[in-house]
Amino acid sequence: MFKDKVLKALEKIRPSLQADGGDIELVGVDEAKGLVKVSLRGACGCCPHAAMTLKGGVERMLKADVPEVKEVVAV
Repeated sequence: MFKDKVLKALEKIRPSLQADGGDIELVGVDEAKGLVKVSLRGACGCCPHAAMTLKGGVERMLKADVPEVKEVVAV
């Protein structure tokens, strides 16, 4: 259930990243810790602003859609 919610939320975020030549992939979730592991791909993977995108964009939006999310990390 938690993973499904996260995947659904990522689908809402994905078009914005793809518009800039990047993408995001779910690597794993730890429901007990509220941890979501993602991999930024394409232009997002090597962008100097990737950390800001991850924390200010992806994490913020995931937390809004899935309140159980406590942290999002890139792997």
